[in-house]
Amino acid sequence: MSRVQPIKIAILAMGGEGGGVLADWIVDLGEANGFFAQTTSVPGVAQRTGATIYYVELYPKAQARADGGGTLVLALMPLPGDVDVVLASELMEAGRAVQRGLVTPDRTTLIASTHRVYSIAEKTALGDGRVDSANLVAHAGAAAMRFVRFDMAQAAEDAGSVISAVLFGALAGTGVLPFSRSQFEATIERGGIGARASLKAFATGFARAGAPGEPGPQQPAPAVDPQPRHPQVRALVDRVRRDFPPAAHPVLFEGVRRLIDYQDPAYAGLYLDRLDAVRRLPDDGEGRLLAETARHLALWMSYEDTIRVADLKTRASRFERVGAEVHVQQGQLLAINEFMHPGLQEVVETLPAFLGRRLAGSRWSRWLVERFTREGRVVTTSSLGGFLMLRTVAGMKRWRRSTLRYQAENRRIEDWLRRIAATAGISPQLALEVAQCQRLVKGYSDTHARGLRNYETVMEAVQRGGARLAPATVRELRDAALADEHGHKLRQALERHALTVPVEAAT
Repeated sequence: MSRVQPIKIAILAMGGEGGGVLADWIVDLGEANGFFAQTTSVPGVAQRTGATIYYVELYPKAQARADGGGTLVLALMPLPGDVDVVLASELMEAGRAVQRGLVTPDRTTLIASTHRVYSIAEKTALGDGRVDSANLVAHAGAAAMRFVRFDMAQAAEDAGSVISAVLFGALAGTGVLPFSRSQFEATIERGGIGARASLKAFATGFARAGAPGEPGPQQPAPAVDPQPRHPQVRALVDRVRRDFPPAAHPVLFEGVRRLIDYQDPAYAGLYLDRLDAVRRLPDDGEGRLLAETARHLALWMSYEDTIRVADLKTRASRFERVGAEVHVQQGQLLAINEFMHPGLQEVVETLPAFLGRRLAGSRWSRWLVERFTREGRVVTTSSLGGFLMLRTVAGMKRWRRSTLRYQAENRRIEDWLRRIAATAGISPQLALEVAQCQRLVKGYSDTHARGLRNYETVMEAVQRGGARLAPATVRELRDAALADEHGHKLRQALERHALTVPVEAAT
Protein backbone atom coordinates (compact mmCIF):
# COMPACT_ATOMS: atom_id res chain seq x y z
CA MET A 1 0.00 0.00 0.00
CA SER A 2 1.31 3.46 -0.91
CA ARG A 3 2.31 5.90 1.83
CA VAL A 4 1.72 8.89 -0.46
CA GLN A 5 -1.17 11.02 0.78
CA PRO A 6 -3.40 13.32 -1.30
CA ILE A 7 -2.89 17.08 -1.05
CA LYS A 8 -5.76 18.26 1.14
CA ILE A 9 -7.12 21.81 0.78
CA ALA A 10 -10.00 23.44 2.68
CA ILE A 11 -11.55 26.71 1.54
CA LEU A 12 -13.77 28.75 3.88
CA ALA A 13 -15.64 31.48 2.01
CA MET A 14 -18.84 33.45 2.42
CA GLY A 15 -21.53 33.62 -0.21
CA GLY A 16 -20.68 35.76 -3.21
CA GLU A 17 -16.92 35.68 -2.63
CA GLY A 18 -16.15 33.09 -5.29
CA GLY A 19 -15.30 30.15 -3.05
CA GLY A 20 -16.78 27.77 -5.59
CA VAL A 21 -14.80 29.38 -8.39
CA LEU A 22 -11.61 29.06 -6.35
CA ALA A 23 -12.31 25.38 -5.71
CA ASP A 24 -12.99 24.83 -9.42
CA TRP A 25 -9.73 26.58 -10.33
CA ILE A 26 -7.76 24.28 -8.04
CA VAL A 27 -9.50 21.22 -9.50
CA ASP A 28 -8.82 22.41 -13.06
CA LEU A 29 -5.21 23.20 -12.12
CA GLY A 30 -4.70 19.68 -10.84
CA GLU A 31 -6.47 17.86 -13.67
CA ALA A 32 -4.63 19.85 -16.34
CA ASN A 33 -1.28 18.97 -14.80
CA GLY A 34 -1.40 15.26 -14.08
CA PHE A 35 -3.48 14.96 -10.92
CA PHE A 36 -6.74 13.36 -9.98
CA ALA A 37 -8.94 15.97 -8.26
CA GLN A 38 -12.14 15.94 -6.29
CA THR A 39 -14.13 18.76 -4.73
CA THR A 40 -17.10 18.85 -2.37
CA SER A 41 -18.81 21.61 -0.42
CA VAL A 42 -20.67 21.88 2.86
CA PRO A 43 -22.94 24.98 2.84
CA GLY A 44 -23.02 27.32 5.82
CA VAL A 45 -26.29 27.99 7.64
CA ALA A 46 -26.53 31.60 6.47
CA GLN A 47 -24.48 34.46 5.09
CA ARG A 48 -22.64 35.27 8.34
CA THR A 49 -23.48 32.45 10.74
CA GLY A 50 -21.08 30.12 8.96
CA ALA A 51 -19.19 30.10 5.68
CA THR A 52 -19.40 27.36 3.08
CA ILE A 53 -16.51 24.92 3.38
CA TYR A 54 -15.15 23.74 0.02
CA TYR A 55 -12.83 20.76 0.20
CA VAL A 56 -10.42 19.67 -2.52
CA GLU A 57 -8.13 16.66 -2.67
CA LEU A 58 -5.41 16.22 -5.31
CA TYR A 59 -3.56 12.97 -6.01
CA PRO A 60 -0.87 12.49 -8.71
CA LYS A 61 -1.89 10.16 -11.53
CA ALA A 62 1.65 8.85 -11.84
CA GLN A 63 1.58 7.74 -8.24
CA ALA A 64 -1.79 6.05 -8.78
CA ARG A 65 -0.28 4.04 -11.66
CA ALA A 66 2.70 3.17 -9.50
CA ASP A 67 0.33 1.92 -6.84
CA GLY A 68 -0.91 -0.73 -9.26
CA GLY A 69 -4.08 0.94 -10.54
CA GLY A 70 -7.36 0.13 -8.90
CA THR A 71 -9.99 2.53 -7.74
CA LEU A 72 -8.82 5.75 -6.14
CA VAL A 73 -10.95 6.85 -3.19
CA LEU A 74 -10.71 10.47 -2.03
CA ALA A 75 -12.33 11.95 1.06
CA LEU A 76 -15.49 14.06 0.95
CA MET A 77 -14.77 16.41 3.85
CA PRO A 78 -11.79 17.72 5.83
CA LEU A 79 -10.83 16.09 9.10
CA PRO A 80 -9.27 17.91 12.07
CA GLY A 81 -5.50 17.61 12.02
CA ASP A 82 -5.43 16.31 8.44
CA VAL A 83 -5.39 19.38 6.17
CA ASP A 84 -2.40 20.73 4.25
CA VAL A 85 -3.76 24.13 3.15
CA VAL A 86 -6.58 26.27 4.51
CA LEU A 87 -7.75 29.34 2.58
CA ALA A 88 -10.06 31.76 4.42
CA SER A 89 -11.74 34.71 2.75
CA GLU A 90 -12.03 36.68 6.01
CA LEU A 91 -10.25 36.78 9.36
CA MET A 92 -13.09 35.32 11.43
CA GLU A 93 -13.28 32.37 9.03
CA ALA A 94 -9.61 31.72 9.68
CA GLY A 95 -10.48 31.67 13.37
CA ARG A 96 -13.31 29.22 12.73
CA ALA A 97 -10.89 26.93 10.87
CA VAL A 98 -8.51 27.00 13.84
CA GLN A 99 -11.41 26.31 16.21
CA ARG A 100 -12.47 23.31 14.14
CA GLY A 101 -8.96 21.87 14.31
CA LEU A 102 -8.37 22.18 10.57
CA VAL A 103 -5.18 24.19 11.15
CA THR A 104 -2.24 22.44 12.82
CA PRO A 105 1.34 23.62 13.41
CA ASP A 106 2.97 20.50 12.01
CA ARG A 107 1.56 20.67 8.45
CA THR A 108 -1.00 23.41 7.66
CA THR A 109 -0.34 26.51 5.60
CA LEU A 110 -3.05 29.04 6.46
CA ILE A 111 -3.82 31.76 3.89
CA ALA A 112 -6.34 34.37 5.05
CA SER A 113 -7.51 37.89 4.42
CA THR A 114 -7.17 40.21 7.41
CA HIS A 115 -10.27 42.29 6.66
CA ARG A 116 -13.38 41.79 8.78
CA VAL A 117 -17.03 41.25 7.82
CA TYR A 118 -18.77 41.17 11.17
CA SER A 119 -20.80 38.08 11.99
CA ILE A 120 -24.45 38.11 13.04
CA ALA A 121 -23.46 37.48 16.68
CA GLU A 122 -21.08 40.45 16.60
CA LYS A 123 -23.65 42.77 15.04
CA THR A 124 -26.52 41.84 17.35
CA ALA A 125 -24.58 42.07 20.62
CA LEU A 126 -26.00 44.73 22.95
CA GLY A 127 -22.48 45.92 23.73
CA ASP A 128 -19.33 45.86 21.64
CA GLY A 129 -19.50 42.27 20.44
CA ARG A 130 -16.60 42.47 18.00
CA VAL A 131 -13.94 39.81 18.31
CA ASP A 132 -10.46 41.26 18.82
CA SER A 133 -8.67 41.01 15.46
CA ALA A 134 -5.23 40.99 17.07
CA ASN A 135 -6.20 37.95 19.14
CA LEU A 136 -7.52 36.19 16.04
CA VAL A 137 -4.23 36.81 14.23
CA ALA A 138 -2.18 35.66 17.23
CA HIS A 139 -4.13 32.42 17.69
CA ALA A 140 -4.13 31.65 13.96
CA GLY A 141 -0.39 32.28 13.75
CA ALA A 142 0.27 29.96 16.68
CA ALA A 143 -1.92 27.23 15.22
CA ALA A 144 -0.46 27.18 11.69
CA MET A 145 2.86 25.98 10.35
CA ARG A 146 2.82 29.03 8.09
CA PHE A 147 0.39 31.95 8.13
CA VAL A 148 0.05 34.18 5.05
CA ARG A 149 -2.17 37.17 5.67
CA PHE A 150 -3.01 40.62 4.27
CA ASP A 151 -6.11 42.57 3.27
CA MET A 152 -7.16 40.58 0.24
CA ALA A 153 -10.54 42.30 -0.06
CA GLN A 154 -8.81 45.63 -0.64
CA ALA A 155 -6.37 44.02 -3.06
CA ALA A 156 -9.28 42.55 -5.03
CA GLU A 157 -11.07 45.90 -5.13
CA ASP A 158 -7.93 47.66 -6.33
CA ALA A 159 -7.63 45.12 -9.13
CA GLY A 160 -11.32 45.30 -10.05
CA SER A 161 -11.71 41.61 -9.34
CA VAL A 162 -12.91 39.31 -6.55
CA ILE A 163 -11.13 37.95 -3.49
CA SER A 164 -10.96 34.39 -4.86
CA ALA A 165 -8.41 35.51 -7.47
CA VAL A 166 -6.21 37.06 -4.77
CA LEU A 167 -6.43 33.88 -2.68
CA PHE A 168 -5.46 31.84 -5.73
CA GLY A 169 -2.43 34.08 -6.26
CA ALA A 170 -1.43 33.82 -2.60
CA LEU A 171 -1.74 30.04 -2.83
CA ALA A 172 0.61 30.06 -5.81
CA GLY A 173 3.00 32.42 -4.03
CA THR A 174 3.43 30.13 -1.05
CA GLY A 175 4.81 27.35 -3.23
CA VAL A 176 2.99 24.66 -1.25
CA LEU A 177 1.48 23.11 -4.38
CA PRO A 178 3.65 21.37 -7.01
CA PHE A 179 2.69 23.77 -9.82
CA SER A 180 4.41 26.73 -11.42
CA ARG A 181 3.06 30.26 -11.62
CA SER A 182 2.42 29.87 -15.34
CA GLN A 183 0.30 26.80 -14.67
CA PHE A 184 -1.78 28.77 -12.17
CA GLU A 185 -2.21 31.63 -14.63
CA ALA A 186 -3.17 29.26 -17.45
CA THR A 187 -5.98 27.99 -15.24
CA ILE A 188 -7.41 31.49 -14.95
CA GLU A 189 -7.06 32.09 -18.68
CA ARG A 190 -9.02 28.93 -19.43
CA GLY A 191 -11.90 30.40 -17.44
CA GLY A 192 -12.27 33.15 -20.03
CA ILE A 193 -14.67 35.69 -18.50
CA GLY A 194 -12.95 38.38 -16.40
CA ALA A 195 -9.56 36.77 -16.91
CA ARG A 196 -7.66 40.04 -17.23
CA ALA A 197 -8.88 41.43 -13.89
CA SER A 198 -8.44 38.05 -12.24
CA LEU A 199 -4.84 37.83 -13.42
CA LYS A 200 -4.15 41.29 -12.03
CA ALA A 201 -5.58 40.28 -8.65
CA PHE A 202 -3.68 36.98 -8.86
CA ALA A 203 -0.40 38.85 -9.37
CA THR A 204 -1.03 40.95 -6.28
CA GLY A 205 -1.75 37.87 -4.19
CA PHE A 206 1.34 36.11 -5.55
CA ALA A 207 3.59 39.05 -4.68
CA ARG A 208 2.10 39.60 -1.23
CA ALA A 209 2.35 35.94 -0.23
CA GLY A 210 6.08 36.30 0.34
CA ALA A 211 5.85 39.59 2.25
CA PRO A 212 5.61 39.83 6.06
CA GLY A 213 2.08 39.32 7.31
CA GLU A 214 -0.08 42.22 8.37
CA PRO A 215 -1.37 42.31 11.97
CA GLY A 216 -5.00 42.78 10.95
CA PRO A 217 -7.36 45.78 10.90
CA GLN A 218 -5.71 48.76 12.53
CA GLN A 219 -7.22 51.31 14.86
CA PRO A 220 -7.65 54.76 13.30
CA ALA A 221 -5.01 57.31 14.14
CA PRO A 222 -5.96 59.82 16.85
CA ALA A 223 -7.51 63.04 15.63
CA VAL A 224 -5.19 65.99 15.18
CA ASP A 225 -5.60 69.11 17.28
CA PRO A 226 -8.38 71.09 15.55
CA GLN A 227 -7.89 74.62 14.22
CA PRO A 228 -11.44 75.79 13.37
CA ARG A 229 -12.20 78.99 11.46
CA HIS A 230 -15.77 79.56 12.64
CA PRO A 231 -15.64 81.94 15.64
CA GLN A 232 -18.17 80.02 17.75
CA VAL A 233 -16.45 76.71 17.13
CA ARG A 234 -13.04 78.25 17.78
CA ALA A 235 -14.32 79.57 21.12
CA LEU A 236 -15.43 76.07 22.11
CA VAL A 237 -12.06 74.57 21.16
CA ASP A 238 -10.22 77.29 23.07
CA ARG A 239 -12.42 76.58 26.08
CA VAL A 240 -11.46 72.92 25.99
CA ARG A 241 -7.76 73.80 25.85
CA ARG A 242 -8.09 76.35 28.64
CA ASP A 243 -10.41 74.65 31.14
CA PHE A 244 -9.82 70.92 30.79
CA PRO A 245 -6.77 68.69 31.33
CA PRO A 246 -4.81 67.77 28.17
CA ALA A 247 -5.42 64.04 28.66
CA ALA A 248 -9.14 64.58 28.05
CA HIS A 249 -8.74 66.83 24.99
CA PRO A 250 -9.07 64.15 22.26
CA VAL A 251 -12.39 62.93 23.68
CA LEU A 252 -13.68 66.45 24.26
CA PHE A 253 -12.74 67.66 20.79
CA GLU A 254 -14.58 64.72 19.26
CA GLY A 255 -17.57 65.30 21.54
CA VAL A 256 -17.76 68.96 20.54
CA ARG A 257 -17.47 68.07 16.85
CA ARG A 258 -20.18 65.41 17.14
CA LEU A 259 -22.66 67.68 18.92
CA ILE A 260 -22.14 70.60 16.56
CA ASP A 261 -22.87 68.21 13.71
CA TYR A 262 -25.87 66.84 15.61
CA GLN A 263 -27.36 70.19 16.65
CA ASP A 264 -25.37 73.44 16.84
CA PRO A 265 -22.51 75.17 18.73
CA ALA A 266 -24.81 76.15 21.60
CA TYR A 267 -25.61 72.47 22.19
CA ALA A 268 -21.87 71.69 22.27
CA GLY A 269 -21.54 74.52 24.78
CA LEU A 270 -24.10 72.82 27.02
CA TYR A 271 -21.97 69.67 26.73
CA LEU A 272 -18.93 71.54 28.07
CA ASP A 273 -21.02 73.18 30.82
CA ARG A 274 -22.04 69.76 32.07
CA LEU A 275 -18.49 68.45 31.92
CA ASP A 276 -17.16 71.47 33.79
CA ALA A 277 -19.12 70.24 36.81
CA VAL A 278 -17.73 66.71 36.34
CA ARG A 279 -14.20 68.12 36.14
CA ARG A 280 -14.54 69.37 39.71
CA LEU A 281 -15.55 65.98 41.15
CA PRO A 282 -13.13 63.70 43.06
CA ASP A 283 -11.26 61.53 40.55
CA ASP A 284 -8.93 58.55 40.64
CA GLY A 285 -5.90 60.67 39.80
CA GLU A 286 -5.80 59.51 36.18
CA GLY A 287 -8.70 61.56 34.84
CA ARG A 288 -10.72 58.52 33.83
CA LEU A 289 -14.00 59.76 35.31
CA LEU A 290 -13.91 62.94 33.22
CA ALA A 291 -12.83 61.14 30.03
CA GLU A 292 -15.45 58.36 30.30
CA THR A 293 -18.22 60.74 31.27
CA ALA A 294 -17.27 63.00 28.33
CA ARG A 295 -17.39 60.08 25.91
CA HIS A 296 -20.72 58.71 27.09
CA LEU A 297 -22.30 62.15 27.49
CA ALA A 298 -21.53 62.98 23.85
CA LEU A 299 -23.15 59.73 22.79
CA TRP A 300 -26.23 60.30 24.92
CA MET A 301 -26.69 63.91 23.87
CA SER A 302 -26.60 62.77 20.22
CA TYR A 303 -29.36 60.20 20.71
CA GLU A 304 -30.92 58.75 17.57
CA ASP A 305 -34.32 60.24 16.85
CA THR A 306 -36.27 60.44 13.61
CA ILE A 307 -34.66 63.81 12.86
CA ARG A 308 -31.18 62.36 13.12
CA VAL A 309 -32.04 59.30 11.02
CA ALA A 310 -33.53 61.46 8.27
CA ASP A 311 -30.48 63.72 8.31
CA LEU A 312 -28.00 60.85 7.99
CA LYS A 313 -29.95 59.14 5.21
CA THR A 314 -29.98 62.25 3.02
CA ARG A 315 -26.36 63.36 3.33
CA ALA A 316 -24.24 63.59 0.20
CA SER A 317 -21.56 61.48 1.90
CA ARG A 318 -24.04 58.61 2.25
CA PHE A 319 -24.96 58.66 -1.43
CA GLU A 320 -21.24 58.66 -2.28
CA ARG A 321 -20.56 55.76 0.10
CA VAL A 322 -23.43 53.63 -1.23
CA GLY A 323 -22.39 54.37 -4.80
CA ALA A 324 -18.82 53.28 -4.04
CA GLU A 325 -20.02 50.10 -2.33
CA VAL A 326 -22.10 48.97 -5.29
CA HIS A 327 -19.50 50.21 -7.82
CA VAL A 328 -21.80 52.52 -9.77
CA GLN A 329 -20.36 53.18 -13.21
CA GLN A 330 -20.62 56.32 -15.27
CA GLY A 331 -23.99 56.46 -17.00
CA GLN A 332 -25.69 54.21 -14.45
CA LEU A 333 -28.51 55.34 -12.15
CA LEU A 334 -28.53 54.43 -8.46
CA ALA A 335 -31.82 53.89 -6.62
CA ILE A 336 -31.77 53.74 -2.81
CA ASN A 337 -34.85 52.42 -1.06
CA GLU A 338 -35.21 53.04 2.67
CA PHE A 339 -37.42 50.54 4.50
CA MET A 340 -39.02 52.48 7.36
CA HIS A 341 -41.45 51.40 10.01
CA PRO A 342 -42.04 54.30 12.40
CA GLY A 343 -44.21 53.50 15.39
CA LEU A 344 -46.49 55.73 17.38
CA GLN A 345 -43.72 56.39 19.90
CA GLU A 346 -41.34 57.72 17.25
CA VAL A 347 -44.06 59.97 15.81
CA VAL A 348 -45.16 61.55 19.10
CA GLU A 349 -41.57 62.01 20.31
CA THR A 350 -40.77 64.10 17.23
CA LEU A 351 -43.61 66.53 17.92
CA PRO A 352 -43.54 69.48 20.32
CA ALA A 353 -43.87 68.19 23.87
CA PHE A 354 -47.40 69.44 24.54
CA LEU A 355 -48.72 68.07 21.26
CA GLY A 356 -46.87 64.78 21.61
CA ARG A 357 -48.36 64.14 25.06
CA ARG A 358 -51.85 64.93 23.80
CA LEU A 359 -51.47 62.63 20.79
CA ALA A 360 -50.07 59.80 22.91
CA GLY A 361 -53.01 60.07 25.30
CA SER A 362 -55.75 60.27 22.66
CA ARG A 363 -57.29 56.97 21.59
CA TRP A 364 -58.52 58.44 18.28
CA SER A 365 -55.13 59.98 17.45
CA ARG A 366 -53.39 56.74 18.36
CA TRP A 367 -55.69 54.78 16.00
CA LEU A 368 -55.10 57.26 13.17
CA VAL A 369 -51.31 57.20 13.47
CA GLU A 370 -51.14 53.42 13.79
CA ARG A 371 -53.34 53.02 10.73
CA PHE A 372 -50.83 54.86 8.56
CA THR A 373 -47.69 53.37 10.13
CA ARG A 374 -48.72 49.77 10.78
CA GLU A 375 -47.41 48.37 7.48
CA GLY A 376 -44.37 50.61 7.22
CA ARG A 377 -43.33 52.14 3.93
CA VAL A 378 -40.52 52.32 1.41
CA VAL A 379 -39.00 55.75 0.80
CA THR A 380 -36.75 56.14 -2.25
CA THR A 381 -34.26 58.76 -1.10
CA SER A 382 -32.67 58.83 -4.56
CA SER A 383 -35.94 60.27 -5.92
CA LEU A 384 -36.87 63.92 -5.56
CA GLY A 385 -40.04 63.19 -3.59
CA GLY A 386 -38.41 60.78 -1.16
CA PHE A 387 -35.39 63.01 -0.66
CA LEU A 388 -37.46 66.11 0.04
CA MET A 389 -39.67 64.18 2.46
CA LEU A 390 -36.73 63.15 4.61
CA ARG A 391 -34.99 66.52 4.28
CA THR A 392 -38.15 68.10 5.68
CA VAL A 393 -37.94 65.82 8.70
CA ALA A 394 -34.21 66.52 9.04
CA GLY A 395 -34.94 70.24 8.90
CA MET A 396 -36.91 69.93 12.12
CA LYS A 397 -33.55 69.93 13.91
CA ARG A 398 -33.99 73.62 14.74
CA TRP A 399 -37.02 72.72 16.88
CA ARG A 400 -35.49 69.60 18.46
CA ARG A 401 -35.18 71.22 21.90
CA SER A 402 -38.97 71.61 22.05
CA THR A 403 -39.75 67.97 21.24
CA LEU A 404 -41.09 65.41 23.65
CA ARG A 405 -38.07 63.16 23.06
CA TYR A 406 -35.61 65.95 23.91
CA GLN A 407 -37.34 66.66 27.20
CA ALA A 408 -37.28 62.97 28.16
CA GLU A 409 -33.63 62.44 27.22
CA ASN A 410 -32.57 65.69 28.85
CA ARG A 411 -34.24 64.62 32.10
CA ARG A 412 -32.49 61.24 32.02
CA ILE A 413 -29.10 62.82 31.28
CA GLU A 414 -29.42 65.24 34.18
CA ASP A 415 -30.41 62.40 36.51
CA TRP A 416 -27.41 60.34 35.32
CA LEU A 417 -25.04 63.25 35.96
CA ARG A 418 -26.49 63.72 39.45
CA ARG A 419 -25.88 60.04 40.20
CA ILE A 420 -22.29 60.34 39.01
CA ALA A 421 -21.75 63.35 41.28
CA ALA A 422 -23.36 61.61 44.26
CA THR A 423 -21.34 58.40 43.88
CA ALA A 424 -18.07 60.29 43.22
CA GLY A 425 -18.30 61.52 46.81
CA ILE A 426 -18.42 57.90 47.96
CA SER A 427 -15.91 56.41 45.50
CA PRO A 428 -14.51 57.76 42.22
CA GLN A 429 -14.28 54.16 40.97
CA LEU A 430 -17.99 53.65 41.68
CA ALA A 431 -18.80 56.89 39.86
CA LEU A 432 -16.78 55.65 36.88
CA GLU A 433 -18.86 52.46 36.70
CA VAL A 434 -22.07 54.50 36.91
CA ALA A 435 -20.85 56.72 34.06
CA GLN A 436 -20.19 53.67 31.89
CA CYS A 437 -23.74 52.40 32.43
CA GLN A 438 -24.77 54.79 29.65
CA ARG A 439 -23.65 52.00 27.30
CA LEU A 440 -26.99 50.34 28.03
CA VAL A 441 -28.96 53.18 26.38
CA LYS A 442 -28.64 53.00 22.61
CA GLY A 443 -30.44 52.58 19.31
CA TYR A 444 -34.09 53.41 18.71
CA SER A 445 -37.53 51.83 18.86
CA ASP A 446 -37.62 48.45 20.64
CA THR A 447 -33.84 48.30 21.03
CA HIS A 448 -33.83 51.65 22.83
CA ALA A 449 -36.76 50.62 25.04
CA ARG A 450 -35.03 47.41 26.17
CA GLY A 451 -31.75 49.18 26.82
CA LEU A 452 -33.46 51.95 28.76
CA ARG A 453 -35.34 49.40 30.86
CA ASN A 454 -32.10 47.65 31.79
CA TYR A 455 -30.35 50.94 32.48
CA GLU A 456 -33.07 52.10 34.86
CA THR A 457 -33.01 48.73 36.60
CA VAL A 458 -29.26 49.02 37.20
CA MET A 459 -29.64 52.62 38.39
CA GLU A 460 -32.33 51.54 40.84
CA ALA A 461 -29.94 48.88 42.14
CA VAL A 462 -27.22 51.52 42.55
CA GLN A 463 -29.69 53.64 44.52
CA ARG A 464 -30.58 50.71 46.78
CA GLY A 465 -26.99 49.61 47.27
CA GLY A 466 -25.76 53.05 48.28
CA ALA A 467 -22.36 53.33 49.93
CA ARG A 468 -22.06 49.56 50.46
CA LEU A 469 -22.13 48.86 46.71
CA ALA A 470 -18.76 47.83 45.24
CA PRO A 471 -17.68 49.15 41.82
CA ALA A 472 -17.20 45.54 40.66
CA THR A 473 -20.86 44.82 41.44
CA VAL A 474 -22.06 47.66 39.18
CA ARG A 475 -19.72 46.39 36.46
CA GLU A 476 -21.16 42.89 36.82
CA LEU A 477 -24.72 44.19 36.59
CA ARG A 478 -23.88 46.23 33.51
CA ASP A 479 -22.17 43.31 31.79
CA ALA A 480 -25.14 41.05 32.63
CA ALA A 481 -27.53 43.58 31.08
CA LEU A 482 -25.40 43.73 27.92
CA ALA A 483 -25.18 39.95 27.70
CA ASP A 484 -28.93 39.32 27.48
CA GLU A 485 -31.51 41.60 25.86
CA HIS A 486 -34.37 39.89 27.73
CA GLY A 487 -32.95 40.71 31.18
CA HIS A 488 -32.65 37.13 32.47
CA LYS A 489 -28.96 37.38 33.33
CA LEU A 490 -29.50 40.79 34.91
CA ARG A 491 -32.19 39.35 37.17
CA GLN A 492 -29.85 36.55 38.21
CA ALA A 493 -27.07 39.03 39.00
CA LEU A 494 -29.44 41.17 41.06
CA GLU A 495 -30.55 38.14 43.04
CA ARG A 496 -26.96 37.12 43.76
CA HIS A 497 -26.26 40.52 45.29
CA ALA A 498 -29.64 40.86 47.03
CA LEU A 499 -30.47 43.89 44.90
CA THR A 500 -33.59 42.52 43.24
CA VAL A 501 -35.75 45.18 41.63
CA PRO A 502 -38.57 44.85 39.07
CA VAL A 503 -36.71 44.53 35.75
CA GLU A 504 -39.83 45.51 33.83
CA ALA A 505 -40.03 48.89 35.55
CA ALA A 506 -39.11 51.77 33.26
CA THR A 507 -39.87 55.42 33.19
